[in-house]
Amino acid sequence: MKLAIDYQEKFEHRHIAPNSQDTTEMLRLTGAASIDELIDQTVPPAIRLNRPLNLPPAQSEAGYLANMKRVSLKNKLFKSFIGQGYYDTVTPGVILRNIFENPGWYTQYTPYQAEISQGRLQALLNFQTMIIELTGMEIANASLLDEGTAAAEAMFMQYSLRKNPSANVYFVSDKLFPQTIDILKTRSAPYGIQLRIGDHQNVELTDEMFGAIVQYPAGDGAIYDYSGFAAQAHAKDIKLTVIADILSLALLTPPGEWGADVVVGSAQRFGVPMGFGGPHAAFFATKEAYKRSIPGRIIGVSVDNAGNYALRMALQTREQHIRRDKATSNICTAQALLAIMAGMYAVYHGPKGIKAIASRVHGLTVLLSDALQQLGYKQLNQAFFDTLHIDTGNLTDPIHGEALNNEVNFTYRDSSILLSIDETTTPEDIQTLIRIFAKVKGKAQGEINFEALQSTIQATIPAALQRQSEPLTHAVFNTHHAEHEMLRYIKSLEVKDLSLCHSMIPLGSCTMKLNATAEMIPVTWNHFGKLHPFAPTDQVGGYMQVFDELNRWLCEITGFAAMSFQPNSGAQGEYAGLMVIRAYHQDRGEGHRNIVLIPSSAHGTNPASAAMAGMKIVVVQCDEHGNIDVADLKAKAAEHHDNLSCLMVTYPSTHGVFEESIIEICQTIHEHGGQVYMDGANMNAQVGLTSPAAIGADVCHLNLHKTFCIPHGGGGPGVGPIGVAKHLVPFLPGHPVVDIESGKSIHAVAAAPWGSASILLISHAYIAMMGAEGLTNATRYAILNANYIKARLEKYYPVLYTGKNNRCAHEMILDCRAFKNAGIEVTDIAKRLMDYGFHAPTVSFPVAGTLMVEPTESEPKQELDRFCDALIAIRKEIEAVENGSADKVNNPLKNAPHTAQAVTADSWDKPYSRQQAAYPLPYVTVHKFWPSVGRVNDTYGDRTLVCSCPPIEAYV
Repeated sequence: MKLAIDYQEKFEHRHIAPNSQDTTEMLRLTGAASIDELIDQTVPPAIRLNRPLNLPPAQSEAGYLANMKRVSLKNKLFKSFIGQGYYDTVTPGVILRNIFENPGWYTQYTPYQAEISQGRLQALLNFQTMIIELTGMEIANASLLDEGTAAAEAMFMQYSLRKNPSANVYFVSDKLFPQTIDILKTRSAPYGIQLRIGDHQNVELTDEMFGAIVQYPAGDGAIYDYSGFAAQAHAKDIKLTVIADILSLALLTPPGEWGADVVVGSAQRFGVPMGFGGPHAAFFATKEAYKRSIPGRIIGVSVDNAGNYALRMALQTREQHIRRDKATSNICTAQALLAIMAGMYAVYHGPKGIKAIASRVHGLTVLLSDALQQLGYKQLNQAFFDTLHIDTGNLTDPIHGEALNNEVNFTYRDSSILLSIDETTTPEDIQTLIRIFAKVKGKAQGEINFEALQSTIQATIPAALQRQSEPLTHAVFNTHHAEHEMLRYIKSLEVKDLSLCHSMIPLGSCTMKLNATAEMIPVTWNHFGKLHPFAPTDQVGGYMQVFDELNRWLCEITGFAAMSFQPNSGAQGEYAGLMVIRAYHQDRGEGHRNIVLIPSSAHGTNPASAAMAGMKIVVVQCDEHGNIDVADLKAKAAEHHDNLSCLMVTYPSTHGVFEESIIEICQTIHEHGGQVYMDGANMNAQVGLTSPAAIGADVCHLNLHKTFCIPHGGGGPGVGPIGVAKHLVPFLPGHPVVDIESGKSIHAVAAAPWGSASILLISHAYIAMMGAEGLTNATRYAILNANYIKARLEKYYPVLYTGKNNRCAHEMILDCRAFKNAGIEVTDIAKRLMDYGFHAPTVSFPVAGTLMVEPTESEPKQELDRFCDALIAIRKEIEAVENGSADKVNNPLKNAPHTAQAVTADSWDKPYSRQQAAYPLPYVTVHKFWPSVGRVNDTYGDRTLVCSCPPIEAYV
């Protein structure tokens, strides 16, 4: 055998699962002679790219990681005292290894199928309970995207709840973090909400105000007693939002105890790395009276069909894809993985540990304050938790220089400095800080008595603001403090959840593909994870290189001129793209253009985002084949010629078809003065074959957590950068702290300048290791795998829509509506699939009573066959009900899923065997995944809404 000295394994062959033999067999069943022929029959020739992607050669896994290690070292790890909503923290090793780095947690899908998501649902319920107890509020959701956008959600909830329709003024404390104020400016503009920014201590509250927002502690670190302000606001029927620092709430009186109506903030400093801005879980807590207005997801307690404790997402009718243009928010992605980490941080440390960490942070801050005042500096905050505001007069520049010499970063203002202490600050760090300030004054550094840490709280936090109530009282926060206990608790939850570790997750429009280990590794490196998003740009050369390369690569893939990485989710990308279009029209003196055309098949976040952007929605009908009705579109574009802002379109369509008329559709919109916004949910069928720009789009968001391999994380993180054509580049989002202005930038849409920067590394890795050929082949195999499933299943389940050559794109819709005649609902099929070891495809979207299936290129033929075998076997079970050989009510579908407890019970009253219930096909006996609860009773859970951990007896 000849030795291949230059052999280099291609990552492409690890990412794309089908081998050559699989490919031949799949093509034979689809009736195509080759993949090229299949693609020619699927993708319209008019939109095909006529050249390969111009990307660097594909790197090997080992080569990429070695190169990225060098890139990471271009980031300088200065000690951050910047604060402003981002703080260094210690991720406990047991959480780092067993959750953050564990595909059993990060490859799960959003818990729509509750019976196989009980572990994650419990972890998210822990998070909600933690937030409720720390904030003193009555109800909390299961996380939002970041602190700034959570504040914006609170503003809009208050606006939608206002009793006086003419009240349109929102008071904003000038002590909020600047990024939060900027986001409020973005979100308020489309609704004509007027922000009145000022000092809460002397503002006049008026009847035209519907809400107010303050920060606790304030953005400059000062702690104010807001109880009087809250009382004044309530007297005027003005609802109060408080942005709270989560760690400070271990020591400070919870806002819920002094008058807050809503409390929001970031859970980042509970064990989640800064990551140059994200991803981080924000929290949102409020009064139970507002439970049906809370944005995002709420986890609630219910029971299963045996009466056992069970969890699910509560109040699901509020999900935005159902409410569409009536939605009060467009939130689709949460930050589940990061919320789980933060909740587990509280579980591991418990109330004593959390209070000890907070006390130590505060104590070090007090000692530093005393030392600086002894050096002659004036400390401007009379009461504070972790942040000092130091009057530096004309010494700001010399201090800045000396700080850089000592590799230390502060927040600088004209004649003062803000300095924040965090969990990682050591006594040695305090000595360094004192040395810096002493040297600038030409004084000797004094001795610090670190033994005085324990006696500092009473003297610096006013008695009225010292927490008296006990936080984190639930048993879950008082049990798992030894690492053995914690490890077993984490694992006990993990085994209740089905993830990509177990089987394919064939959700249409969600693209659950391989999240390769090599792509994930750099995310946890310190030189990427420990950077503050407001660190000086000359210290973050590694990140700047990644952003530059990823920008160029994604522009090449999409055909656009520039990208903005700021949006933290696909839905936020939609909103950002629409706001860019809005700004473009305003800049041209056509701000009256506010009509958006949206096909009836569109994902529900499309109309929700359009409504948030202040646009009026006109629905375009689809024809009997599922395509946009071009005649209807032309008529409505002409009707609204003077006011047409844009079209929102998904391509391939939400029905899984490459519509032949897409170029004509885009030209029609342009002829009437509008822009084309493309929803990038289905980019996995485009990369390397066509592009949004080639089709005619002006702006498109990319779901990096779909096409570009960032894991779904059990419901988040997601990333939704937008790409835009050249004429829209000047309007891309800016930032008030870090200069990323594009010329005429809209205000920020997210708190950090580059959004969830640390997980952009995953998509960077994917593109770098796949290369142009690999990315194109990934698209080709996504289309092959989908058409193979279609060929295997269409005899059993009608495929609702296809292209003109009877091909689907990367996904298809299986019609299950006829089964209702036998009393079988599509939900029954979804639950029965759990017994076969599979997560259901997308249920009843975009057509009620259907399943939308997307296999992705990462699944091998063996797994596709296993899935098809399961659906075929289920079809035969339905047939038994149809022909009367199985009972209409007491059958395997209606009773699914079957738990181990049910199947092994002493009694069995079903007219089918235990074997059929639990092991319906031979492969299941080899690798059985047991649902941990029976079918969950949603009605019971919504009727008796409980959104925090119940007493321990409920679990038994």
